[in-house]
Amino acid sequence: MKKILVSDPLSDEGLKILKEVSDFQVDVKTELKPEELKAIIKDYDALVVRSATKVTKDVIDAGSKLKAIGRAGVGLDNVDLGAATQKGIIVMNTPAGNTISTAEHTFSMILALSRNIPQASVSMKKAEWKRSKFMGVELYGKVLGVVGLGRIGAEVARRGIVFGMKVLAFDPFLNLEVAQSLGVEVVELNDLLKRSDYISVHTPLTDETKHMISGKEFAMMKSGVRVINCARGGIIDEEALVAATKEGRVAGAALDVFEKEPLPAESELLKFDNVILTPHLGASTEEAQVNVAIEVAEIIRDALLGRGIRNAANYPCLEPEACMALEPYINLGEKLGSFTSQLVEGRIAELSITYSGDIIQHDLAPVTLAVVKGVLSPILQETVNFINAVTLAKERGIKVNESKSSQEKEFVTLVELQIKTDKETRKVCGTLSSNKQSRIVKIDGYYVEAPPLGEMLVIKNWDRPGIIGNLGTILGKHNINIAEMTFGREKAAGMAISVINVDSPIPEDALELIKKTENILAVKVIKL
Repeated sequence: MKKILVSDPLSDEGLKILKEVSDFQVDVKTELKPEELKAIIKDYDALVVRSATKVTKDVIDAGSKLKAIGRAGVGLDNVDLGAATQKGIIVMNTPAGNTISTAEHTFSMILALSRNIPQASVSMKKAEWKRSKFMGVELYGKVLGVVGLGRIGAEVARRGIVFGMKVLAFDPFLNLEVAQSLGVEVVELNDLLKRSDYISVHTPLTDETKHMISGKEFAMMKSGVRVINCARGGIIDEEALVAATKEGRVAGAALDVFEKEPLPAESELLKFDNVILTPHLGASTEEAQVNVAIEVAEIIRDALLGRGIRNAANYPCLEPEACMALEPYINLGEKLGSFTSQLVEGRIAELSITYSGDIIQHDLAPVTLAVVKGVLSPILQETVNFINAVTLAKERGIKVNESKSSQEKEFVTLVELQIKTDKETRKVCGTLSSNKQSRIVKIDGYYVEAPPLGEMLVIKNWDRPGIIGNLGTILGKHNINIAEMTFGREKAAGMAISVINVDSPIPEDALELIKKTENILAVKVIKL
């Protein structure tokens, strides 16, 4: 008998799927305190949560029988993914279940903003009749800027087109042909900001997307722009939004998500009549709750019954024996993908993965999945996993090539990843050290020796005396310790690549000093 704990409310349709399996005991215990969850989790094979339960390292460590965690929803910020992976616990989510509900909520916000519907309703309930006060604007002929054209962003774009809007999209992983098939124009972010009448964000919250719409970005926008966020709190800098609304550049905003939730009572956002606020309702439809409940129930059921693993955030769908053999290569592939995708400039069009050496005796499909997941993860975050990575790449028009080479190389095993974008082509090669640790050994033909870990600086420079000293001095003055440093050059005094692993984040002012240093040609910060 396998025991499943459901610790957050789940629709009956999902519970029914689990309870129909005679070998399952399903216990629904909601609103557990952390210590209560920690005390009972040792008895369960699987845990099903939504957003309320915090699955911390302590909980995971206490789950001695735990095999799977299912999240009814997209975000995994309430699950310690690293701790679960370390213990071999599969973590799965439901990335597609709330697509339509969130897209519809977004467009409801756009319409409400345009016609002042919430404000007019409040006025009417005061027995007022002030038609002129609530003069609105039409969507027809207006420009809608969609930041992030994944599943939800694409659905919002489709609805905008139906309303006769011109749709612009910014998405660094979107192929131009795919965008054209949707009828949208792909542009750079600055162009979108300058041209749009409405701007709606649909990206995950990452280090790169946090406050991606801030003071500088608001200054680029048209006067009278309307801004919508039904994605993640923190993508839009709320202080900057308040300032832009006060000065009149922003004619209105509609927010469903916030940097702090619940929204603090002292938030200045509450003071504006032209700012519409909802309490994180994007997925709050009967249909969405049923969809995610059914999906999470099915993936937990199938995982426990050995029918296969879907939507795994940390597991590449392997038999245990194969997993043991390929696990170091899977780790290498994911790191290699993430490293290279952060290195390239431009819109990704094609990935080419070549395997050589001892590795080619294995079925390498799981490693390829790991590489593609690594490539997409810096932007798509929790919406991409080992199972859907290749599908998401294809949806964005990214071609994925896999090949094996029997030619002898300098390394016992080598994984080569070439990424082609609309601006450049870069190739990075990785291998395993003698103790099975991942190493980056070539960047665009330059030999290096770097562990793909933590925060890294990748620098293109002229091979001149003083480079190492200058870099060390700048980092030292900012109290940043160098963990490892490696250099590769084509010839003495020629072009060179420098890779530096550091122990702490590099502040912006230090980065600017490095960029301005003599003989430094280009600098990239890689976060793994």
